[in-house]
Amino acid sequence: MKVIQSDWVKSLIEDFEYNDSDPKDESNTVWTEFDVTSAIPLPRIFAVDGSWVPVSSDNYPKKEVAFVKTALMCIDKTKLDKIDHENPHPLLLQDVLNGSALFHTTVFPLKNVKTPLGNNYTAVRHIIRDSIKVDQDGAYYETLKWLTYSKWGTGKPKSPAFECPHCSQVIPGLPYDADEALCASCKESVFLTDMIGFHLDMEDESASTTVPNTYMLIMETLMLLTAVRIFWNKQDKRLVSSCLFIKDGPLSLNSQYSKLVPALRDFFEHAKNVGRPVHLIGQEKTGAFADHLASIARFASPQHQDDPMTYSVLSHKYVRKEVYRQPDLANPYGSRTNWGEKLYVKLEPSWYAVLNIPPGLYNDNTNFPTSNDLIGLSRILATLPSLISRKYEGALYPIELANGIASMSSYPSAKVLQLFAKL
Repeated sequence: MKVIQSDWVKSLIEDFEYNDSDPKDESNTVWTEFDVTSAIPLPRIFAVDGSWVPVSSDNYPKKEVAFVKTALMCIDKTKLDKIDHENPHPLLLQDVLNGSALFHTTVFPLKNVKTPLGNNYTAVRHIIRDSIKVDQDGAYYETLKWLTYSKWGTGKPKSPAFECPHCSQVIPGLPYDADEALCASCKESVFLTDMIGFHLDMEDESASTTVPNTYMLIMETLMLLTAVRIFWNKQDKRLVSSCLFIKDGPLSLNSQYSKLVPALRDFFEHAKNVGRPVHLIGQEKTGAFADHLASIARFASPQHQDDPMTYSVLSHKYVRKEVYRQPDLANPYGSRTNWGEKLYVKLEPSWYAVLNIPPGLYNDNTNFPTSNDLIGLSRILATLPSLISRKYEGALYPIELANGIASMSSYPSAKVLQLFAKL
């Protein structure tokens, strides 16, 4: 190859393998020690997780559907503290799980599945509306309305604007508390659930796998926020701030689904301002942040079992420069999509994780956020040591339990689902 004749390429090849006798964290990550006795742990834990699986027929043309399942766990921390997380006793585990889980399931046609009620596009729209609206006597649907119309506040705003699923014209928003309305352009009926934007990932006779995957993410958020909403409306105003709400995955919604992000930010900002902070985290197990943390965690304290835990709040500048390694962008990091900010935590020499915590409103300052900006950081950090699991690297026990309920692999296999769907 002639390219290796370049002096620059030769130098790169020669320097690619080296032996640095003193390796170090080149990103100069700033870690802060935390005393777990400095804050009161949160006694109630809610955790949500989800999964989905596509199922295809054996004949041609192939038919394809997707099954989606999400689960919400409510865990009494006093019971959880009695369990040996390395070798949990089945009876104690049963006591924790007994009557503590809710799950939501639905199915979507993805390809070549026809119904006399309408085409694939119409079927998915109605299934989304009915699935959210019917389950748990409409509790999750009420949370969607509570969030969309800012029912935690005093105003009566419209829903966010969205594209009509029939004529593609922009609808400026549904009236306050409306379930559906007529498009002013085509006079066809549109649903509140159309505002989320699933129809933009569908054709008349097929739907992208983005639909079941994003539906799972939306339902995880709605289920967790349902617990928040119920506690928020309790007569005892302190209850909502005594819980830790845990979501598997980042606190973000991408593309057209980001329409819900401003409402989420507004709620957490409002809760903070009225003195009722909502303690909520998302945990990222894969992706750029998890990979970056894995590359630097060995340099951070604790190095020994008795050392204090540490954490590092990641500023927008740090994320851009050290994690994504990108130049300044026209759109600030996370300005449209994120409702949580990133931090690294290291509790033990071999246990570390990437967490997201809401700050409230977004700030495009490159030095944002700091420790003071993350809602309830001290109480969250004080709670984490009692929640870690030894089963997987960086595992949290509540998410592990929720995953056991939500995972399709724990229930019918794809073959059984195939028979159930009669494909």
